[in-house]
Amino acid sequence: MSNKLYVGNLPYQINESDLESAFAPFGEITDVALIKDRETGRLKGFGFVEYSSADAAKKALELDGQELSGRPMRVSIAREKQAGGGGRGGRSNRGGNREYNSGGNW
Repeated sequence: MSNKLYVGNLPYQINESDLESAFAPFGEITDVALIKDRETGRLKGFGFVEYSSADAAKKALELDGQELSGRPMRVSIAREKQAGGGGRGGRSNRGGNREYNSGGNW
């Protein structure tokens, strides 16, 4: 089990110390990160809390549904980011698969 939690449905005016305070009673926190929009710098309403142990993270799952600044948080074990990220995937095969014909032309 991971020791990193995803925390969603956060109020936009929250800061990292507020989030850390809410999660501190469950164990030693090694990292807190609030995710911001790259373009605007505005908070996206979610973040991550990482504990020094998986047991602490498991205990902190109790906060799922608890209110923070008037909003019910969504707390779950963070999933690892998929390698390669998003995108459209796959390769284009345009222009490929040409067969050599007997005339020596492609």
